[in-house]
Amino acid sequence: MKNFTIISLALIMSIGSTFTSCKSLKNANNTQKGAGIGALAGAVIGGVLGNNLGKGGNGALGAVLGGAIGGLAGGVIGNKMDKQAREIDQVLPGAEVERVGEGIKLVLNENAVRFDTNKSTLTTSAKANLDKLIPVFNEYADTNITIFGYTDSTGSADYNLKLSGERATSVKNYLASKGILIGRFNVTGLGIADPISTNDTPEGRSKNRRVEFAITANEKMLEDAKKESEK
Repeated sequence: MKNFTIISLALIMSIGSTFTSCKSLKNANNTQKGAGIGALAGAVIGGVLGNNLGKGGNGALGAVLGGAIGGLAGGVIGNKMDKQAREIDQVLPGAEVERVGEGIKLVLNENAVRFDTNKSTLTTSAKANLDKLIPVFNEYADTNITIFGYTDSTGSADYNLKLSGERATSVKNYLASKGILIGRFNVTGLGIADPISTNDTPEGRSKNRRVEFAITANEKMLEDAKKESEK
């Protein structure tokens, strides 16, 4: 979760001067201060990144940021997401787990879920790695999971957009076949958008053929967090 640490440090530096002028935080206890910091951090994330990402844009990152809640309830949700992110990182070290705001961005690259060129079928190793996520997803049942599919740049943009949606759907259907409620999932294909590596080499193209998850609170988790924060 290296990227999450970097984002956190940047936020602390950027909003440090704001805290000194916030009278509402001056006499708050530690829990309240933490929630206030979380709310301000969310505002900074939204302000800094919102113009670049657009509403719900930029795949998993945009989806996670778009679900920001803030306040005490956001702090409660953030704690639960911290635990879930650590468990995902432990069971699937080949994946990239990033805690952002009140959600989780999970990148299943070629080390976790690899797709062959022009294929949307899951390999045996991909299924084995997805199996590792199932107990975690079952443990944290009050989350929504949006799956974004990607391709390399081989072929036409229209073809790749269709293929990327099929890849996301393959992952959703496999997880649902293992007992994860299908209503928790949304799928989106983004084609050749947002490459994480060069498309000029076979290795780079393999990295770009991936899926990303945006894990966010569902309505039940949100309502439970509001009740807990009011105690």
